[in-house]
Amino acid sequence: MTSLRVLPAEWAPQSAVVLTWPHPGTDWAGMLDEVEPVFLEISRSILRFEHLVISCEHVIRLQDLERDLNAWAGQQGLPGRVYAVPAPANDTWARDHGPITVLTDNTPTLLDFRFNAWGGKFPWEKDDALNRHLANFGVFGTAPMETVDFILEGGSIESDGEGTLLTTSECLLTPSRNASMDRGAIEQSLSEMLGAERILWLNHGYLAGDDTDSHIDTLARFCAPDHICYVVCPDVADEHYSALAAMEEDLREFRQRDGTPYRLTALPWPDPIFGDDNERLPATYANFLIINGAVLLPVYGVPQDEKAISIISKIFPDREIIPINCRALVQQHGSLHCVTMQIPKGVVTL
Repeated sequence: MTSLRVLPAEWAPQSAVVLTWPHPGTDWAGMLDEVEPVFLEISRSILRFEHLVISCEHVIRLQDLERDLNAWAGQQGLPGRVYAVPAPANDTWARDHGPITVLTDNTPTLLDFRFNAWGGKFPWEKDDALNRHLANFGVFGTAPMETVDFILEGGSIESDGEGTLLTTSECLLTPSRNASMDRGAIEQSLSEMLGAERILWLNHGYLAGDDTDSHIDTLARFCAPDHICYVVCPDVADEHYSALAAMEEDLREFRQRDGTPYRLTALPWPDPIFGDDNERLPATYANFLIINGAVLLPVYGVPQDEKAISIISKIFPDREIIPINCRALVQQHGSLHCVTMQIPKGVVTL
């Protein structure tokens, strides 16, 4: 009997979430006082439902975090505990340098893909080695870790948990990642490594200020095997209007295995947010994190936040919706989902 490999959907049961903590050696150096509270709020929200793995290059800060968060979780009677790992890191985007876990006959294997900072845009050597540090520290118990000679970021793929992947051609086909591979070769690799039986390619859509070449987790997300939510820009004068309208048409053309269209839910378009250099930042409500019993939703202190909370509440009626202000995160061109990586049930045990 052939073993079945699958990339679990994000709503599948989890054991932990991985965070790579900001430190003075990262681009967060000038705004640690602003961004650390966001990481702490994310951490406390996760510990209400499951364990948390934190790595940090600064050991003293890491020890303080482990002590304080575990003490807080214990006082609250929460199920989650912190597993702290001292490890070097270039940055904090765990979604993209973290391990991607597949299940083979329900047995987990962590895949350590190569990471090159979205096509060599920034230093990456420490981040590329981080998963091995975590594994060598024993974080993942007996689950094996495979090194994969293929550049892939977790934010570039979405899984329905049933063999269908959603991605963007702008990201996976860019020559700065896997230059020697065409679309067919990439599809074959994703089939072998992640058990992908079908790949849905979005050929349109982008966010200004995005360094990732249009990661799918900023644009469109599986909410269930038959349901996709996505960002839409209603302002015809906005630079995003045409590309996101074309992306919406891509989504309308997609079909499920049985030939029926997907259920589609449009997410609000937040008011523009600009950085200190007046560059537009990639704020998006699609960058939420699904965990056991909850959805952590990035909000930005803009009028559309309330509508986003309402829509996500209707999409996930059986989960608590926890809004977290991520205006500080988006200053470095990412958001909530970008700084987290979930680990399936049965891997991290404390």
